[in-house]
Parts: sequence; C-alpha cells; structure tokens
Amino acid sequence: MGQDRVQAVGAVVHDAQGRLLLVLRGREPSAGVWSIPGGKVESGESREAAVRREVLEETGLLVDVLEPVGVVERPTADGGVFEIHDYTARLLSDPGTAVAADDADDVGWFTPAEVRALDCVPGLVEALEDWGVLGI
Repeated sequence: MGQDRVQAVGAVVHDAQGRLLLVLRGREPSAGVWSIPGGKVESGESREAAVRREVLEETGLLVDVLEPVGVVERPTADGGVFEIHDYTARLLSDPGTAVAADDADDVGWFTPAEVRALDCVPGLVEALEDWGVLGI
C-alpha cells in the first residue's frame, strides 16, 4: 500500500548579519512553533517557484532561489508523507520589511543560538546543522 506523497519546499534565508529567517506557524501541521518559510508545491509549479511564492506569501520578502540543501520527510495528518525539499535563497528585499502573512503568525530573524533556543518544528535545527546552513 503506497503512501500519498505531498511535494513541499522550504527556504533557508539569511540576512547580512547571518541571522536565519523563521516564521511562527499559524496552521497545522506544527501550529504555534517556528519553522523556515515554506509549504506545498502547487500543481504545475516548479519547486523553485514554490520557494519564491511561499516566502513572499508568508513574509512579504522577495528571494532568489540558489540551490537545494536537503530533503526531509514529515508525516501528514492523513497518514501520507510531506517530502520537503529545502533550498538556500538570497534575500532581495530589505530584511526589515518582513511581515507575517498568509499562514504565518509571526516572522523574525534569529542568530543560530537563538534558533537553537526556540520551539522549532521537530528536526529543523538538526537538519539545518547537518546541512551546514544554520548560520553563516
């Protein structure tokens, strides 16, 4: 029996000070905890386009997608699997213009030490550390 696989993306975005962009999730899965901006890939959309769209929708920021950094799998509420492709992205907007929108309740820039101390989605800090992209 095959599981439904849902394609999703995440964006690893740093500002000039090396702080990581995080959003406070406003909806399930993982409502009320911090994560990198991201979400489901829409039908007919490339992963890179989905990264740009999700960052813009959740934070109001424009980014240029650079390269894939890793893939994680997380369970969906209905027994399927989110296959999340995370990408590094270069900030094109003023970081001070970030505003939480869409399904994000808050948005912020955090140092690696601050990220480690936050209530983040399960496995986020470990994945970012494994990939060498938690802080620059």
